[in-house]
Amino acid sequence: MSADMSPKGEIKYQGKFITAVKSGTWEFVRRARGIRAVVIEAIVDDCLLMVEQHRIPIGKSCLELPAGLVGDDEGGADDDFEKAAFRELEEETGYRPGRIEVIGEFYSSPGLVAESFTAVRALDCVKVGEGGGVEGENIIVHKIPLADVPDFVARRRAAGAAVDVRLMAYLSGR
Repeated sequence: MSADMSPKGEIKYQGKFITAVKSGTWEFVRRARGIRAVVIEAIVDDCLLMVEQHRIPIGKSCLELPAGLVGDDEGGADDDFEKAAFRELEEETGYRPGRIEVIGEFYSSPGLVAESFTAVRALDCVKVGEGGGVEGENIIVHKIPLADVPDFVARRRAAGAAVDVRLMAYLSGR
């Protein structure tokens, strides 16, 4: 079920990016305005590109795969997951993909959030900038050799960083 097909219910809160809904005994959140997300696997020179940034909802730094919103104000009316993947990878990491390959659509917390995300693989990436995000973001870019990724993630976790479940799913599939 995609975000726009989630059950109807009573809107308890409507924000710019989220809608809180009560449907029967269920309370859940969905993205507002049909906004979705794209998560990007990018391997450059046998290294995985990861990002780390402070996440307000959890109150700490989080290690993640690059990702971004599809259909938000930044992307414009004709935004889609491919355009968002190109834009977000460059903004966050400074790399521009030559092409995007779709991995699939997934749900990260279907008991709470009606949002799905599209996972993509960025191929033929070229360094075009510094990355670090847009104004107001403070994204740290990590380019880690594939063989070292599990140890790097374990070290960041031991240092107190949160680890996004999508990164763990990626590691378990390697």
